[in-house]
This record gives sequence, structure tokens and C-alpha cells, in this order.
Amino acid sequence: MTKTTIKNSEINELTAGETPDFPKYTTQILNLANQNSQATRPRNVGQMSELIKQFEGKSIDEWENWYIKRHPESLEKARKKVFDMVKKLKKAIDKIDEEMIEKWVEDLVITKTYTGLYFQEAIVKKVAKEKAENFKPSTLQDEAKGIDGFIGNNPISVKPMSYQSKKGLNEEIDVDIIYYAKKKSYIKIEYDF
Repeated sequence: MTKTTIKNSEINELTAGETPDFPKYTTQILNLANQNSQATRPRNVGQMSELIKQFEGKSIDEWENWYIKRHPESLEKARKKVFDMVKKLKKAIDKIDEEMIEKWVEDLVITKTYTGLYFQEAIVKKVAKEKAENFKPSTLQDEAKGIDGFIGNNPISVKPMSYQSKKGLNEEIDVDIIYYAKKKSYIKIEYDF
């Protein structure tokens, strides 16, 4: 039996040919601008997963022609939205100084860590109570697997509701998830298990 792997970087080469070579960090900025502007959301460029199913061609050139016939203005609209957001990000970057970074690091490491971990525990305990089960905190090994606690013997992960819309994350969690949203005077919780 032969075993092999395909690196992510090879996939485009094998299916679509050579991809552009972008300068270091630029794609991270462009991805952030795209995410913030929502330029490539289905309402702007179409539901790609459905469109690719309808496409009957065999090459990237055929796909490009097919797509542009159906969505002639989408690429330009998306380009403009991303470019406008990049300009806003440039202005924001110019406002960042060491003092701001110091405040941001302190807020992240001290405040958000403290409240986030206590939110997680309170959320898992609340759901455990509703399900008439015991709560057990996670260990370091559990946390490395994305487990934030246990309800009975069931491992649980706690994520903000915004996590559901972050499709580009390279994280796979194979346990039940409790979603939450912090409101002004309470925490909204949703789960399906």
C-alpha cells in the first residue's frame, strides 16, 4: 500500500495552475479586510458551493467564463469593498502606538482571559444544572483538545456565537458546543445536545 500526502500549497497547482505570489503579510490583511467588509459573502458573489455544483466544465478558464456570465459585476464589487476596507485598516494602523498596544495586551491577557474563563465555567455549570448532571472542569490535556469542561461524562466546548460564522478557522472540535453571547445584563446561551 502506498501512502502519500498533498500539501495545501500543492492543491491549487494541481487543480488550477500557479497561484499569485503575494508579499508577506498582505494576504492576512486582505483576508481581514474581506472578513470585515463581507465582500465575498453569498449576497455579493453568489453561493459558491451551489454554483460549483451547477458548473459542468472541466477547467478553471471554463469556470471563470461560466461564473462571470452569471455574476458579471460581482468581482468588481467585491474588489471595491475589500479596497475600501483596506483604506480604513491603513488609517487604523496609523493610530496604533506602543501605549495602545500595551493597553490591548493587558486587556487581552488580564481582563479577557479572566472573564472568558469564568464565563466558560459559569456556562458549563449552568447547562449541567439544567440537565441535572454533574460538572467537571477540564484538564490541560482536555483544553488542548478544545474541551472546556464536562457535563456528566460528556466533553463540552464553549464558544462565542460569532464562532459559528468564522468558517476559515483551522480548528476542528469533535465535542458538543455551547454557544454564548454576552449581553448587557446577562449571557445568552444556546446548545443542541
